[in-house]
Amino acid sequence: MATIESAGTVSGAGVGILDREHTIAKAGFNRWLVPPAALCIHLCIGMAYGFSVFWLPLSRAVGLTATKACPDMSLWQELFTTTCDWRVASMGWMFTLFFVLLGVSAAIWGGWLERVGPRKAGVVAALCWGGGLLIGAFGVYVHQLWIMWLGAGVIGGVGLGLGYISPVSTLIKWFPDHRGMATGFAIAGFGGGAMIGAPLANLLINYYKTPTSVGVWETFATMGVIYFVFMMIGVFAYRVSPVGWQPEGWTAPAKANAMISKNNVHLKDAHKTPQFWLIWWVLCLNVSAGIGVIGMASPMLQEIFAGSLIGQPAVKFAQLTAEQRVTIAGIAAGFAGMLSLFNIGGRVFWASLSDYIGRKNTYYCFFLLGIALYALAPTFANMGSKLLFVGAFCIILSMYGGGFATVPAYLADMFGTQFVGAIHGRLLTAWSTAGIIGPVVVNYIREFQLAAGVSRDHLYDTTMYILCAMLIAGLICNYLIKPVDPKWHMSAEAVAKLQAASAKSDAAVQHGSFGIGRGGLDTKAALFWAFVGIPLAWGVWKTLESAIKIF
Repeated sequence: MATIESAGTVSGAGVGILDREHTIAKAGFNRWLVPPAALCIHLCIGMAYGFSVFWLPLSRAVGLTATKACPDMSLWQELFTTTCDWRVASMGWMFTLFFVLLGVSAAIWGGWLERVGPRKAGVVAALCWGGGLLIGAFGVYVHQLWIMWLGAGVIGGVGLGLGYISPVSTLIKWFPDHRGMATGFAIAGFGGGAMIGAPLANLLINYYKTPTSVGVWETFATMGVIYFVFMMIGVFAYRVSPVGWQPEGWTAPAKANAMISKNNVHLKDAHKTPQFWLIWWVLCLNVSAGIGVIGMASPMLQEIFAGSLIGQPAVKFAQLTAEQRVTIAGIAAGFAGMLSLFNIGGRVFWASLSDYIGRKNTYYCFFLLGIALYALAPTFANMGSKLLFVGAFCIILSMYGGGFATVPAYLADMFGTQFVGAIHGRLLTAWSTAGIIGPVVVNYIREFQLAAGVSRDHLYDTTMYILCAMLIAGLICNYLIKPVDPKWHMSAEAVAKLQAASAKSDAAVQHGSFGIGRGGLDTKAALFWAFVGIPLAWGVWKTLESAIKIF
């Protein structure tokens, strides 16, 4: 017979090691152990942002020293060819698969995750992401683009979705006193994954490269195994807060804020409100403007600045030797890593700032600054100023990451915390849509410009102005967001009933700290933070090392 312990834990028959009840924290638990567990997951799946480092090596996987192009080949034929190299634009569809599947899987299984808890969902995420990379490695080995798409893109994309949302609801409930900061930590690692993964992938590619292989399939397989192990460590470190838990000595602010609701909206009603769809468009447009640039970050820097990256500004991209291209590819991997550094930093900085200036004002900052920087980017490129160009995109990527980190708190402010994880999962279909819009705009305008004879250092000018227009539309949507109509609020009785069901008890839900205080940096927490901090520090070091070469 199952029993409820003082801190809300369930013990007894029928509770498996992956079940939610097995992960409920007991008295004495330190809530600061949960953020590094989330980082273990997100630092791995965040490598999705760093996949652009694979495109140029894969574009000569058959030709080895030079691309073996088949100009008249259709995308359908490209999926199955074994004799022609893949186009960069075709490989760019991997980003679309990543983020479409991320949003769809988060929307489909977000409610399931809320029921079963983050541990079980995290195990599935680790299997999908690690296993997807192994299947993708096989696809590269046999040179079948459809297998790489299926493995890394589709199966890996499901892993992205489940891994991405697994800590969000958990951390919001662990940190009601710092809701924005908590969501920043919850998904900060996703922005920082490429900061570690991009330089690691570049090192592995060069290590595995032989006269008969560009080294990519071996790199996929190695990283798949590493990521699976690292993610499983985070999975088994997850703990959820007891129902009714709140930090010791903390009470909700007495001063009312019209944009922060004290009520809850049911999952089945959230999408019926205009607020859900306005926030959906705010996220979609902000992400569309950034995701296409991320997907082409490495080629974009190489094509725009070419010889300037190695101190020879007169040398255009087409004039680079094979050795020089290898050198600037390493530098461009550093650019991808630098963007990742600002992506992860922006998630914590902007989300924490939103606790003080509000979510709506934070998004105003994103859109207004973003419009100005995208509009100026072509000018910075034409000036030949690597400092201004890279600096602009670092700020843009900090706001891109900040948008992701702030949106769960925005949803919690609008709809309450009871269903925030599942509502967030549904909102991520905006990311799926952006995963189509962003890469298509950037990749195919690039192809169109190339076909029209535009020089490589001007391939992206028109794209930047289109992205400005997207941000203007997002600014308008953010302006229109108002508090949710009270008719959608759940009654106090309905909320209490749901909480009692979550606690597996018919008794009234107790509120308190249950012997779990505010936590702090004790020995165990310090060691766990160091565990995730070491690869982060390595990623920062490699990023800064490459950044010096850019300038």
